[in-house]
Amino acid sequence: MNVYQYGIIILANIFISQVKAQDEWSVKLNDIGTFSSPRCTDLNGDGIKDIILGAGREEFVSSDSAVIALDGATGSMLWKVSGRDQMFGSAALYDIDGDQIDDVIIGGRSAELKAISGADGKLLWEFFKSKSTNAPRNAGWYNFYNPQLIEDVNDDDTPDIIVSNGGDVKAEPYDPNRPAGHLLVLDSKSGQIIAKADMPDGKEIYMSVICFRPAPELPAKVIFGTGGETLGGNLFVAELEDLLHNDLSHSRKLASSPNKGFIAPPVALDLNSDGVLDVAAMGVDGGVYAFDGADFDLMWHTQIEGCEAYSSLAIGLFNEDSIPDFFVSIAAGVWPKLEWNRQFMLNGKNGKIEFIDSLGFYQTSTAVVYDFNQDGTDEVLLSINYQVQDQIFQKFFYNMLGIIDFKKKDLQQFRDPFEGSNISSTPYIGDLDNDGMLDIIYLHASDLRHTYTFNGMEIHRLETTYPIKSPVHWGAYMGSTYNGIYLDGKAKM
Repeated sequence: MNVYQYGIIILANIFISQVKAQDEWSVKLNDIGTFSSPRCTDLNGDGIKDIILGAGREEFVSSDSAVIALDGATGSMLWKVSGRDQMFGSAALYDIDGDQIDDVIIGGRSAELKAISGADGKLLWEFFKSKSTNAPRNAGWYNFYNPQLIEDVNDDDTPDIIVSNGGDVKAEPYDPNRPAGHLLVLDSKSGQIIAKADMPDGKEIYMSVICFRPAPELPAKVIFGTGGETLGGNLFVAELEDLLHNDLSHSRKLASSPNKGFIAPPVALDLNSDGVLDVAAMGVDGGVYAFDGADFDLMWHTQIEGCEAYSSLAIGLFNEDSIPDFFVSIAAGVWPKLEWNRQFMLNGKNGKIEFIDSLGFYQTSTAVVYDFNQDGTDEVLLSINYQVQDQIFQKFFYNMLGIIDFKKKDLQQFRDPFEGSNISSTPYIGDLDNDGMLDIIYLHASDLRHTYTFNGMEIHRLETTYPIKSPVHWGAYMGSTYNGIYLDGKAKM
């Protein structure tokens, strides 16, 4: 065991919390794994939020459990839906069929995009009907990333969907001849295409886009990025209205990177207290950018050297001022040699780095945020992977949850470690059962000897006695509202 491994396991401050064990559960699912992050809503009408996640087997392999809903009270399976490939996305939730229960819209590899009844798992629609993983690629459709609900654009009194599609997984890593990614607007009731446009620079896309109005009187904007791990790309802002006319040629380029793209989802938040939502985004090359939502001029840019970013920004009030700040946990190195994660906290006002750490082996999950100790400053809860090596040099993989307190500049371990690794699933924190206390949903692979696996996973509901005295603004992947928008009461939305 080396110094880093020892430091992860034996922490100076072990976090102690009382637990209501009767409300906790852990479920192991065999033969599948997940890159998805959990979404929570009450599906069975018992007053307790249930858990929805994407899952699957190895790439290009079908699964009868590609989308799963678990009872939030017990962890038992409510329903499952099959898929021709991995459903790596995280769901959007909306009552499409009018039964007063949220339905599930979720995407994944090989053009998987489905709308599913939250009540019983019945398929409402799917974008591409085929059992073959080659058929969608042959038709020019690739991965679907996280869908977002937008305003009703086809006058049927139901919000519609914006989603990105792209990323030819069979292309060689450094081959520049990639098919252009698409942005689509879909009818949420049927999945039919309302509008479609290719990337303005002709490049691929791996980013889950966000769409919002910076202020009520301003037009709706779409933030999207192109490029990948080995090929350069750009960050753009476009008018939703232009996309509805199938044209992104008037998009404004906000940032550019010659050798790496923009993959992690951007965020919208008010960084200058003017009541207008601004935009922050991070490039694969470690560049963090903030843009004024009033005119999209650059507010600041911070370059994190020696790292690559595939995880998104977490938002919270981490210092003494009232401007939201940023936390990232990203990989040291250059793809494909990414082995250790590094953590940075950036001042939202000017982009200055105010905290640095180096915790855990590579993963792309994002931290969640809350003021756990009620001291007026937010902390982050993040997943950490580590390994232990025995006397004959066998490696065993573990993961745990840790809380970083920026006032004390220390890490506190939350509960005991788990066997296996977490590659990309962001935890959920919130109040599942309306008891006023914080609950945690956490997912990870269960293989003790290997990391990138789809041969078993575990889902945990962890109860705490942390009282929820203020709203949880950033309690899931892409925020508590699942759309990349951070609302703390200042923005005029």
